[in-house]
Amino acid sequence: MLSASYRQKWNGEYSFSYHSHQDYEIYFFHGGECRYLIHNQIYDLEPGDIIVMDGLTLHKPHVNPSSEYVRSVIQFSPVWIKGLLTEMGSMYLLDTFQTLHNCLIRTNENEESKELERVFGRLATLKKTAKKPTLQDETEMKILLLHALNIVHRLGQMNSIEIPDQKEDKTLHAENIALYLQQHYMGRVTLQSVADNLNLSRSYVSKVFKMMTGYTVMEFVMECRLTQAKYLLEMEPLKSLKDVGYESGFESPTHFSRYFREKVGVTAKEYRKLRLNHL
Repeated sequence: MLSASYRQKWNGEYSFSYHSHQDYEIYFFHGGECRYLIHNQIYDLEPGDIIVMDGLTLHKPHVNPSSEYVRSVIQFSPVWIKGLLTEMGSMYLLDTFQTLHNCLIRTNENEESKELERVFGRLATLKKTAKKPTLQDETEMKILLLHALNIVHRLGQMNSIEIPDQKEDKTLHAENIALYLQQHYMGRVTLQSVADNLNLSRSYVSKVFKMMTGYTVMEFVMECRLTQAKYLLEMEPLKSLKDVGYESGFESPTHFSRYFREKVGVTAKEYRKLRLNHL
């Protein structure tokens, strides 16, 4: 229904995966050096930056291991809050996640962002202490979430949405590579085919993509395939595992089975069962 973390910190080497989820997300960056990849957009974050995500879009932070990475996150199911918003005539607060659609809001740590941070802190504390939330706990969480959504909506109405005037060539090239891979990962992809289609050299494609995203080209392709497989396993429960693998771009059922278990920790069949039982 809702999860909240406040000022989580990471130091040193840490690998964040490219992922998606059903919930809406409000991401709040506090400190460190982080380049955030959402779909095929790359953002260099500054303290106070907020990213509003619908969750389904693939996203991943790429952080500098030599600096401390600090961020807060709220994830919530729109269904959980929908009844209250409908009764109040405030469904427009959820529209924010569609109209802003995975954009960066640069607050420059203004007063609104400081108030939002206080809400994050209280929500995280409440979630941590209320292991089995009572009706009172759930009521407070919904009120706090409503407050957070209202702040984000106001910030979205301000002139704080970051639209870079001009991105560097390496950023644009990395974004174009990501877009190409997202459009072709279900087929046969090689470093040479990417380079040829984007009129870039093979060595440059390899170097700039790794620099800007933290991924090699093939690591990114495999993450896309894995994410698609997870989606199909959950959303199409009658589809055979063999078809799930092929439709996600894996070259054979054996390759799909081995890779899935290695990366997820359970077999594709077990994953499907776990996800369907979770619904």
